Amino acid sequence: MKRWKSLSLLLVVMLLAAFMAACSNSTGGSNQEISVGIVLPTKDEPRWVQDEQRFKDALKDSKYTTEILFSQGSSAKEKENVETLLNKGIDVLIITPQDGAAAAAAVEAAKKDGVTVISYDRLITDTDAVDYYVTFDSVAVGAAQGQYLIDHAQGSDVPLYLYAGAASDNNAFLFFEGAWSVLQPKIADGTFKIANSSEAEKLKDKKELSRDEMSKILGQVTTNWEPNEAKNKAQTHLTAVGTELKGDVAVLAPNDGTARSIADVFASDGDITSYVVTGQDAEKASVQYVIDGKQSMTVFKDVRTLVTDAMGIAIDILDEKTPETTGSYDNGEIDVKAKQTNVIVVEQENLQQELIDSEYYKASEFTGLK
Repeated sequence: MKRWKSLSLLLVVMLLAAFMAACSNSTGGSNQEISVGIVLPTKDEPRWVQDEQRFKDALKDSKYTTEILFSQGSSAKEKENVETLLNKGIDVLIITPQDGAAAAAAVEAAKKDGVTVISYDRLITDTDAVDYYVTFDSVAVGAAQGQYLIDHAQGSDVPLYLYAGAASDNNAFLFFEGAWSVLQPKIADGTFKIANSSEAEKLKDKKELSRDEMSKILGQVTTNWEPNEAKNKAQTHLTAVGTELKGDVAVLAPNDGTARSIADVFASDGDITSYVVTGQDAEKASVQYVIDGKQSMTVFKDVRTLVTDAMGIAIDILDEKTPETTGSYDNGEIDVKAKQTNVIVVEQENLQQELIDSEYYKASEFTGLK
């Protein structure tokens, strides 16, 4: 009888131990802790879905673990995602803010937990709780777009249509700053005539704009990074102008998603003889547009390099090393140490070399390649 009692007691102890272990694992015990938490803005844009996979690939052979969450365009969801990752014991947070200023509260909570914060692709503003910024040179992106329009302008008084990203995104200001820095002298000398912004027209003789001055222009030409909003704005602008502001035109579109929408509107206007339109991100759909002659160019930002740079900084931090940086950005509160990645202008002539031969895309993903 005693033997059976002993066996029963042993069985109970074993079951209890197994139960406790299961509970530990399911509620975020040491086996469930995450090294690097990543918060991306939305799954609705191809760019961020591609980044998700590249982040996963970057750590697949590492001893460190990661979890990636999407905010789906909501700063409230973004903050919730950060809290979820903090509860999982992350040491490093990589975050692309939906709204640069609104994200400050989320990263301040991370800093209080001793987490290193890396702002990825978009700068988090108005807080000292950002340790690093991994980015493409956004001013250089805008300058490349503006220079492309200059290089393809013929004659004088070429109608120039300006569009920009979301005013809540610091990058939109940097892109516009870069574009304006090269376009303004050509606006002032009569090469271009601004077609769709009275605020830009007022400032056409001023090469360097203040933040407030850029805000006034962006208020008139923002697309909020939304293709439908870009389409509606372009339709409104073309309806409002006369034929003297049509013909052969130049269009500063901030990114590929908006560029395609804007291009479709300009292509459908019978008074538009030709248009040169910029873009950025080398999205697959826009690469096909470039091949087909519907979009003039895209600024290629090789996110493989950007992901590598971000994860390199994260791993250096986890390995207790000092990350290498190449510059800094003023976020309104501090100068944030930054690692910058170069950009490349892609058009029909070099598309094969830059996007296919580099194995960024496969030739089979497109039609009409030469």
